[in-house]
Amino acid sequence: MDWSKLSEEDRKRIEKVRGTGLDIYGSVYRDFFGTGAGSGHTDGGADSAGGVKDPVKNAQDALKEARDVFGDELVKAQQQKEEAGEPEKPAEDERNELIGLTKIKHDMKELADFASVQKMRKDQGLKYVPVSLHMVFTGNPGTGKTTVARILSRMYKKIGILTGGQLVETDRSGLVAGYVGQTAIKTQEQIKKAEGGVLFIDEAYALAQRDDPFGQEAIDTLLKAMEDKRDNLIVIVAGYTKPMEKFINSNPGLKSRFNRYIEFPDYTVDELMQIFDLDCRKYEYVLDEDVRKHVREMVSLRKMQRTENFANGREVRNIFEDIVTNQARRIARMENPTHDDLVTITLDDLTDEEESGKKTDTAADKKADSAADAAPVSAADKASDTAADKTPVSGADTAAGSAAESSSVSEADAAPEQNPAPSSAAASEQNPASAQAPAEK
Repeated sequence: MDWSKLSEEDRKRIEKVRGTGLDIYGSVYRDFFGTGAGSGHTDGGADSAGGVKDPVKNAQDALKEARDVFGDELVKAQQQKEEAGEPEKPAEDERNELIGLTKIKHDMKELADFASVQKMRKDQGLKYVPVSLHMVFTGNPGTGKTTVARILSRMYKKIGILTGGQLVETDRSGLVAGYVGQTAIKTQEQIKKAEGGVLFIDEAYALAQRDDPFGQEAIDTLLKAMEDKRDNLIVIVAGYTKPMEKFINSNPGLKSRFNRYIEFPDYTVDELMQIFDLDCRKYEYVLDEDVRKHVREMVSLRKMQRTENFANGREVRNIFEDIVTNQARRIARMENPTHDDLVTITLDDLTDEEESGKKTDTAADKKADSAADAAPVSAADKASDTAADKTPVSGADTAAGSAAESSSVSEADAAPEQNPAPSSAAASEQNPASAQAPAEK
């Protein structure tokens, strides 16, 4: 086995497995033969002392043989696993494949070229311009800030600016602790994890709140690390444009250390649809052009309704997840769904079942009301209504009606004149003094 071709991680993994094997073989040997030469158990082999070979030596020789065999198999299995997996794209290819962000892609290349040339000058003993690669990313959420930071970290690793190239994402909660003195420790832990790569702080403006000693402690710790570890650490702070401007201007140290600003614009509707199509291809879903037009209408409506702080790519991914969830609900009711059923998105999948149910109920109610209004009146009903209207009123009925009307009017007119005396209880309530008069006598 050629150890020189193995990575450090693979070597550690193999040694761990071998160490486990040694422990198992040693345990088995001790169970059967005791724990050393003094136990008196031998196998009849010769050694330098008394002509008898120690069984432990036999077990070690056998184990060495097994280690070589199984070690090669482990390496082969790991190589097959890596070959089977999707290989990581070069950072430059990922940058070029970003949707939209034309100016930002140009700025990324410019930054990498400048840093690369300065490093070459430094390596050859020439004077070089000190490079400060700490940056401020501003813009609405979902515009690709984290993705760009990850690509930059890999680009800087490739040209030798960073040793690790990892991206460590955090925010206020990952830097600030609950007690004075602990925030610096917590912030230093994040800095240590990011050393050799990029520390990406989202919504960094939350650290600069009024009367917030904890946030200020985190900022002070970051500023010191940005200066002390500037050769192997890049700090990128990100957030909404206006709050980030206030954040940078709130501290002279921040303003002097962050001298590169990149504004991330909102995606256009066309670019948002490219993101949606990318998700469909990635997860193997297909949709007809008619369905795609309706999806575009949904995206346009969301963008118009949320003009401020629009979530951009994140919003599109939410729409995508809603659609595939609706599709899964529909497919789950099929007895034997085909391959086409599993990959196809239909118009029914664009609306949630509850919402479509409510719309259907409302439409049915309106239809029922319209049908009731438009229902023809039967001839018998018409005849009955007509007969009732044409029935003559007799003289007796007319006289009775007139008498009833005059009687009711007379009673109403007479009621005020009669003015009946109130009851004793009512009189007492209306005139308490009169109610008490007899008692005074």
